[in-house]
Amino acid sequence: MMSYGYKPALSEGAIKSPIFQTSTFVFKNAEEGKAFFEMAYGLRQKEEGEVMGLIYSRINNPDLEILENRLCLWDEAEECAVFSSGMAAITTVLLEFLKPGDLVLASSPLYGGTDHFIEKILPKFGIHPVFFKVGQTTKQIMDIVEATGMADKLALVYIETPANPTNDLIDIEGSKNIARHYSTPEKEVLLAVDNTYMGPVWQHPLKHGADLVLYSATKYIGGHSDVIAGACLGSTDLIKRVKGLRTFMGNMAGPWSGWLLMRSLETLKARMDIQAFNAERVAEYLNHHPKVEKVYYLGNLTAADGEAFLIRNRQCLTNGGMISFDVIGGEREAFAFLNALKLIKLAVSLGSTESLAEHPCTMTHADVEPAHKEALSITGKMIRLSIGVENYHDIVNDLDQAFNKIPLSVGRSTTALHVH
Repeated sequence: MMSYGYKPALSEGAIKSPIFQTSTFVFKNAEEGKAFFEMAYGLRQKEEGEVMGLIYSRINNPDLEILENRLCLWDEAEECAVFSSGMAAITTVLLEFLKPGDLVLASSPLYGGTDHFIEKILPKFGIHPVFFKVGQTTKQIMDIVEATGMADKLALVYIETPANPTNDLIDIEGSKNIARHYSTPEKEVLLAVDNTYMGPVWQHPLKHGADLVLYSATKYIGGHSDVIAGACLGSTDLIKRVKGLRTFMGNMAGPWSGWLLMRSLETLKARMDIQAFNAERVAEYLNHHPKVEKVYYLGNLTAADGEAFLIRNRQCLTNGGMISFDVIGGEREAFAFLNALKLIKLAVSLGSTESLAEHPCTMTHADVEPAHKEALSITGKMIRLSIGVENYHDIVNDLDQAFNKIPLSVGRSTTALHVH
């Protein structure tokens, strides 16, 4: 993460990559320009020893190329494409691998923006979505696909695990098995996994059968609340297609974003290790608080939880840094708590150095149908926390004083519990 893919000698000896704030690059001669365009547009394959050169920052840029090379290391991917936002990465993948008449199978819950695009935008293009819930068996999910009458049109399985905001887990390998079941010699059904909640350090979907892994790089990868970006990783053949559509949609990240993300990668593991450590202690505090009804945290899973426990142990390298919980009461009590926070910022997004809190039901998932939210336990009493790198005692103390602002009629006791 410190130096991979960068040669100081090519940049006047600069120890860090400069920001290549340029729109276009000069060719040595016309023959070189012709060769670069032939490779860029897939008109021919690279010859042995041939290197794709720089053309135009909508197609390639040194900051993005170095960043993409480094991101491949965590997931052991062949190629990576970086985008102007997480939603740019997600929507580009969906539009590239789906066409009118196709069926897309998606897990639920999903991030609100993804849910909106799949359920309300894709149908405008003649693409049909169908959803399955966490905890359903492979047979139940396949029955859902069959019930559409369009099983032969399934083209993509799209899952988010852990799910936002409930931390529900989806079996990646099991999802790939469903994709394989509906694949034919003429058409492979692909599996795409949104890995934003775990980031590239804590879970590696490609190792469990995913074809594509997606990130809102704004979150853990960026980690400082100062850059919007997204990423998609996978095989050379698949990312070539993704980059092809990216070129024509023009939604690649700019050089400043690439430079900021390279800065962030150098501390990614250190930051995430602290966040996972802090989250364990915050969850322990919440688990015993008299004004908390339920805590949604991977570390709370036990053998009694069955498949979810097995999935966590198989897929996740830590319990993550995201915690949701239900206060006793409803929206009124949740808002009283959120309004009282001081250290923890009331804001959406996640994965940054500062701890954040938000109200999924009325904020990130506001556009999800009310009945659907209710079925997924995304209710007025739910609060989502993104745990930062602060001293965990300070995080707990802020939660403690905020709980004291919830009306006294709520909860079993007003006595606060501290973690030591």
